[in-house]
Amino acid sequence: MTSTTSDWLRQFRPAPDSEIRLVCFPYAGGAASYYFPLAKALAPGIDVHAVQYPGRQDRYREPVIDDIHRLADAVLPVVAELTDRPLALFGHSMGAVLAYEVALRLEERHGVKPLVLFASGRRAPSRYRDEDDVHLRDDTALLAEIRSLEGTSNAVLQDPELLEMVLPALRGDYRAIGTYRSVPGASVSCPVVGLIGVDDPKVSAEEARDWERHTRGGLDLLSYPGGHFFLTDRMTEVAEVIKDRLGALRGTA
Repeated sequence: MTSTTSDWLRQFRPAPDSEIRLVCFPYAGGAASYYFPLAKALAPGIDVHAVQYPGRQDRYREPVIDDIHRLADAVLPVVAELTDRPLALFGHSMGAVLAYEVALRLEERHGVKPLVLFASGRRAPSRYRDEDDVHLRDDTALLAEIRSLEGTSNAVLQDPELLEMVLPALRGDYRAIGTYRSVPGASVSCPVVGLIGVDDPKVSAEEARDWERHTRGGLDLLSYPGGHFFLTDRMTEVAEVIKDRLGALRGTA
């Protein structure tokens, strides 16, 4: 069956008259609903579309795509449909890498240059760690990792039935990002805005600065108080950054 836009994209605050679209990619184990506050903060000036990966929420019956490159290939056609207006991409954690891969494909296969890529809470695509083996651990260790990042509701983590539903997506996403390797020498032509939490154990400022190696449009790196999920508490501030950057770039599209 061919996927459609309605399968992949969610809109919580549609802004059909906006001049700019922003596509948002969730973190590992995350869902489109994470970006509801951001869509609310950016409407009506920016038309926000949040990606819903297979294997969660209303797509929980679908198999998880556990490879970043295959996931980028799968979502690319529906993102490409949005390029009749200037388009920007935003991703948090695993979503930042996926947004990067989609940006590469938009340029290579559709001749479309995004306005900007916002890479939140993720080291550069070519920076790897020994700890990228989380997907190989048992359920107890996998859940311990997730608890340590404080990004998943305790209500979910303490409910056996809910856990049974979300574990396949969590493990599949961790496999996708843990086995991911970027194409050597690849880079996007759009600028990258990196956003990190100063206490994030998963990305250092040095690792984030290496996004410079993956863009020909320049990198601007911004730091915020907080850990890996600093974005949850700083969504309003980040929304203002997005507004400012897209407003400045709009005339260059």
